[in-house]
Amino acid sequence: MSAPVFHADHDPSVFEPFEVGQVQWLRRPGDGGNQALSAGIWSVTPEDAPETFDLPITEDETVYIVSGHLRIEVIGGDTFELKAGSMASFSKGAKTRWTVVEPTIEFFVYS
Repeated sequence: MSAPVFHADHDPSVFEPFEVGQVQWLRRPGDGGNQALSAGIWSVTPEDAPETFDLPITEDETVYIVSGHLRIEVIGGDTFELKAGSMASFSKGAKTRWTVVEPTIEFFVYS
């Protein structure tokens, strides 16, 4: 038996509500028996998050900005202006503050 393979095309019609914005899961937590690994596409607009919000990183998170603009401040550290083509990786335990500057599409992996 081969290991599961996960595949999806970016499809806004299958997005579902997320903590902020909407998400299309590629791999949900626990898919394939792996609780630690999940991935998907996050869509968020300034209307979804009109105010800056704090987000403690509860698992390692790596992001790639497909389009848009996010400002992510690591509290007590650097601030990152993430735009189309930008990548970042945040370690579990980081305390971050997010600002949605423009409507954004982000690919993320939690591990």
